[in-house]
Amino acid sequence: MTSPDLHPDRHPQRLRVAHLNPNSATPFHLRPDDQVCAAIATELGIDALSRLDFRGQVRAQGTDGWLLTGDLAARVTQPCVVTLKPVRTHVTDKVRIQFSPHVTAPEGDEVEMPDETLEPLGNFIDLTAIMIEALSLALPEYPRAEGASLQTTAPEAEATDTRRPFAGLDKLLGGRSDES
Repeated sequence: MTSPDLHPDRHPQRLRVAHLNPNSATPFHLRPDDQVCAAIATELGIDALSRLDFRGQVRAQGTDGWLLTGDLAARVTQPCVVTLKPVRTHVTDKVRIQFSPHVTAPEGDEVEMPDETLEPLGNFIDLTAIMIEALSLALPEYPRAEGASLQTTAPEAEATDTRRPFAGLDKLLGGRSDES
């Protein structure tokens, strides 16, 4: 069942470029229901996604391009990288993407676009795909539970003087020293 905010007749999740008005902005607001949030959480490999909200607008840019600007807000639960305890985080991010018919999609498995905010313009602007990608980029890479910390290195290793890497070599060579 689709939530009222994602009903395709009132708030489409994919905008047909040919139907966009070049003279005024087209607003959008996506707020997936619990079932869709659970599917997105599974896709992104996070424990839970209790809230997801993506709103903004698409407006003409120049004579043949489009600009999407929006705000993403989410509540996510991820495992702590140290203790594996659940870490709840409020994620917010500004999204800005320029769509241009003069940009071609990269080919290959891991080809990077020269500009992350510039995308090729097709027949549709897929708001759901943009929302999921923006969320995946905004997630904390190393979430930590409160008070969790990684064990530091041994004290001897910290005291090593890196300016004199051979300082203790004379002790290893049987007490010989150049100073005698």
